[in-house]
Amino acid sequence: MINGISLGAIFALIALGYTMVYGVLRFINFAHSDVFMVGAYAGYFIGQHVPEHTVWGGTLALVGSMAVCALLGILMERLAYRPLRGAPTLNVLITAIGMSLLLQNLGQYFFGATPRPYPELFPVANYAFGGLVVSSSQLAVIGVTAGLLVVLRFVVLKTKIGTAMRAVSLNPKAASLVGININVVISFTFGLGSALAAAGGVLYALNYPSIDPLMGVLPGLKAFVAAVLGGIGNIPGAALGGLLLGVVETFVNGSEWSTYKDAIAFAVLIVILLFRPAGLLGKSTVEKV
Repeated sequence: MINGISLGAIFALIALGYTMVYGVLRFINFAHSDVFMVGAYAGYFIGQHVPEHTVWGGTLALVGSMAVCALLGILMERLAYRPLRGAPTLNVLITAIGMSLLLQNLGQYFFGATPRPYPELFPVANYAFGGLVVSSSQLAVIGVTAGLLVVLRFVVLKTKIGTAMRAVSLNPKAASLVGININVVISFTFGLGSALAAAGGVLYALNYPSIDPLMGVLPGLKAFVAAVLGGIGNIPGAALGGLLLGVVETFVNGSEWSTYKDAIAFAVLIVILLFRPAGLLGKSTVEKV
């Protein structure tokens, strides 16, 4: 169960980026999974310049990678997506796929295609609670994810920029008419979502300590499934979907069906789309034509 919760927490962090961008712009940023990869590499390189096996060194690497990917997300929005605002959805979708491929190939060019072992940024230990053994990496994943979710909730519900994000999500034109700078809100949303993906990348690499430029493809797709499962555009739904998918995948991985664990994750997506398209916490809406 702990394995499933820690994996689900990582899925949740990536899924939050998908769902936040969708909530504001109504499109899926398929390059988000590769921002996850860039975050892992940023943590890798920063980790070489801070003391390993220390809480503050690991925290510096984590925060540094989040800052790098926040800047990357803002640049992607400004250079690739903003010029297409108002264009047909298909154009934006193709651009997102192109950005994903660009980041993957740039990763292979600059970092090389060979997998790299990940440094142990935080102290490594195992803790026994009765018959349950929990690693420090798993505790770090759960603790960091819980902390980031609390911060995200505070930002969205208690700050001016969070209020502006909710206003833009509900009605961009009305938000613009009351003086909200749409460009700033969208850039902030991309930056915040990308920072969460970076945190997910570092935490994923700590638990599965090998990174490569294509490492974000499968976790990114599963996080998208998690976002749809919880209700795309719904922040609590993305967190719930990530946790549920992580637990399901872990239990399947420990069964005789372990070979099909990836297929089962996408089977969950199909079932949700068939029987509850809005997701577990999403609300069905009627669009006026």
